[in-house]
Amino acid sequence: MDWSLLLIGCLVTALSTGIGALPVIFLHRASDKVRDSLMGFSAGIMLAASSFSLIIPALTLGTETLGSKSSAAIYVGICFLVGGIFLDLCNRFIPHEHFVSGPEGKVSSHQLKRIWLFVFAITLHNFPEGLAVGSGTGSHEISLAAPILFGIGLQDIPEGFIVAFALVGIGYSRWQAMFVAFVTGLVEAAAAVIGFFATSMVQTLLPWSLAFAGGAMIYVVSNEIIPESHRKPHAHLATQGLMFGFVLMMILDVTLG
Repeated sequence: MDWSLLLIGCLVTALSTGIGALPVIFLHRASDKVRDSLMGFSAGIMLAASSFSLIIPALTLGTETLGSKSSAAIYVGICFLVGGIFLDLCNRFIPHEHFVSGPEGKVSSHQLKRIWLFVFAITLHNFPEGLAVGSGTGSHEISLAAPILFGIGLQDIPEGFIVAFALVGIGYSRWQAMFVAFVTGLVEAAAAVIGFFATSMVQTLLPWSLAFAGGAMIYVVSNEIIPESHRKPHAHLATQGLMFGFVLMMILDVTLG
């Protein structure tokens, strides 16, 4: 079993969000325009990564496994939906707090410290990204893993920036914000390990785990990132960021794949 890709994946996911959070040490706040643009950029990268780095490879590998394009499409579609349903159930029943819209879940915010509500939110948001990294590295194919690693790492940087400034904006210290941003990367690294071992031990799971991760990521984009970035009067900037992020990730996937 080749551990090098997993190690690289864990390092990328663990460090990227921390790097993105570094400006919080020097800057007092991030404007809504910057925040919404970066959230749109992250959404674009995640949409393109889901499409080009997860769903399309899942269809290709599924066809090789099943010997039928239509059967592969059905199985990939089912796994895609299961990934979205899994995140939806987590979103409904695990108490967490959005950075803009406030608390959500069956436990009110006064029953849990707000720092843990944010940790839960980060866990929900980043688990599918880490799973995608793990599934890609578990394939042991650099052509499949490289676009996913670059794409997820790239979108983790603005994500760390957003997380850190959101926390500082509601009263957390800068070092607490840095810590929580770093936890974001650790969550992704842990999910990457899960995805890696699942696909390494049972290679036939690879196309279905890629589809599952793709569905989970699309759910996060649609349910979390796009609504959050369009609450302020800068929706056009978020849309522009999304389109730029999508194109950039598409180019990365074609170039590295």
